[in-house]
Amino acid sequence: MCTAIVFGDKNRYFGRTLDLEYRMDESVIITPRQYRFSYKCTFSEVTEYAIIGTGIIRDNYPLYYDATNEKGLSMAGLNFVNNAYYHQKCEDKINLAPHELIPYLLGKCSTVEECIDALSKINLVNISFNEEFQSAQLHWIISDKNRTITLECMKDGVKIHKNDVGVLTNNPPFDFQMLNLSNYVNLTSGEVINRFSSMVDLDQYSRGMGAIGLPGDLSSVSRFVRVCFTKLNAVLPENEYEQVTQFFHVLGSVEQHEGSVKIGNKYERTQYTSCCDTEKMIYYYTTYENSQINAVKLTSRDIASARLVEYKMSFVPSINFVN
Repeated sequence: MCTAIVFGDKNRYFGRTLDLEYRMDESVIITPRQYRFSYKCTFSEVTEYAIIGTGIIRDNYPLYYDATNEKGLSMAGLNFVNNAYYHQKCEDKINLAPHELIPYLLGKCSTVEECIDALSKINLVNISFNEEFQSAQLHWIISDKNRTITLECMKDGVKIHKNDVGVLTNNPPFDFQMLNLSNYVNLTSGEVINRFSSMVDLDQYSRGMGAIGLPGDLSSVSRFVRVCFTKLNAVLPENEYEQVTQFFHVLGSVEQHEGSVKIGNKYERTQYTSCCDTEKMIYYYTTYENSQINAVKLTSRDIASARLVEYKMSFVPSINFVN
């Protein structure tokens, strides 16, 4: 159960929460230019663009959860269980496993338009990375500096949705999530007006009453509504670092705390939250234990590396003692 957003206008930020009941020892991973990927369906290709994002490395392969390439094209895969559908191999298509989609698109595309063109030639097949990592049921948010889309591969076909709100959570499908927003058309961040009746004088006894009815539970439908309202009403500061801080505050509105969602004998929680400055190529993140904002820059040295560059995430609390 995760949430992804696109935030900002002149400065474009892309990021997500990863909400799970377990940790995979994630790292910030940089894939350099000209890195060769071998794909499951017997072909290989080198990347044109460098990529930075969070994931895990297995057998020199970056399994990205979210990532951005040096052109500012960003992508994240979120759980879409029981709705995602992958087909059999197709001879006249480029057959890719779900875990291969992020490096394939970000390695060769610079815009959403180029992604859409590439997707018309792609067939997603149900092939796992290995026995340890089975094929994940996902849908994806893809964004550049001007446009955002949602990609959903379902039994009745591939759906590419225009995503004007710049938000993605999990089930149900994206078109339902957008339709459901209409149920909250009366919410406002401003002062409320008495529409109940002109015959009774009703007081506005508290600030924030314009958001009465905003869902507060942690279901994917409610998180979609809540983060849309929070993001679309959030003030965008002028200062770059204040913008980054605001980004984390927006995603903080849907953060999951250990104890709120029980899965068997474990608890789901927000393992990490990410925010990538798609212009300056700085990847910021926090983890559940460490709320300090950490930053990894995509440097010229990283881009020219012959191998994957890995920066382990910080899971140790960082506290600033002032006396």
